Amino acid sequence: MFGIIGIIVVFVMVFGGFVLAGGHFEIILHSLPFEMMMIGGAAIGAFLIANDGTGIKQTLRDLAKVFRGTTWKPADYRDLLCLLFELIRLARQNPVALEEHIEAPENSDIFAKYAKILKDHEAVELICDTLRSMTLSYDDPMQVEEVLDKRMEANLNHALHSSHAMQTVADGLPALGIVAAVLGVIKTMAAIDQPPEVLGGLIGGALVGTFLGVFIAYGFVGPFAAKMRSAVEDDSHFYKLIREVLIANLHNHPANMCIEVGRQNTPHHVRPAYGDLEEAMRSLKRDAA
Repeated sequence: MFGIIGIIVVFVMVFGGFVLAGGHFEIILHSLPFEMMMIGGAAIGAFLIANDGTGIKQTLRDLAKVFRGTTWKPADYRDLLCLLFELIRLARQNPVALEEHIEAPENSDIFAKYAKILKDHEAVELICDTLRSMTLSYDDPMQVEEVLDKRMEANLNHALHSSHAMQTVADGLPALGIVAAVLGVIKTMAAIDQPPEVLGGLIGGALVGTFLGVFIAYGFVGPFAAKMRSAVEDDSHFYKLIREVLIANLHNHPANMCIEVGRQNTPHHVRPAYGDLEEAMRSLKRDAA
């Protein structure tokens, strides 16, 4: 919603100010298709050159984050803590029974309660791989934490690729606008024998290229890249929560304490309320009884 509002505000303020200052749209509208073809086409071409197929698809997917925001909402953090609570309790009560859930989470009745988390392969693999390491006696908290940190750092760098790609396009757009403007000046120089009113229109059309390059870069593509980066970094807290809880579990803290460690290490704007989480875990205990 805020993304759409922001786009409207940019257009209204820029072009509204232009009109109120006495500007006329004729030259802009006349030059717009050709300038957009040069600037937009060159930007898309440069984007295709700089990225492989996977990066292109990822960037197109992540554009939705500009309008949708983060993937994980406060309710998802509560569900994640409940899922981890169930798995940790089962691991301590019956380690053998845990294996069927971590070896085939898609068939697990525990994971099935949390459909949104189950669809995220990285979250599921992070949970299952870490719990599996405990069954293999790889249970040194310091070593496991180091492995998890490196894994999450690599995943974060990969997830940020789309925002880096968009920022690269934003950085290049003003220069591409200058390219279009220079071509407009070349066209103008070819008509140097024309009267001033004709030359004025040609020069104005050339300057539209510079305007569009800067306008699109700083009004849209740059903010899109920033929003994508912000959304990815916010979502990374979801995976950090998994690390905090499972590392606490390796330190042999009580299950409730492991969950509380995770809850308190969750950013405030998505942190589940203590009472709500406690009630959810009581409900899980009643269902398991």
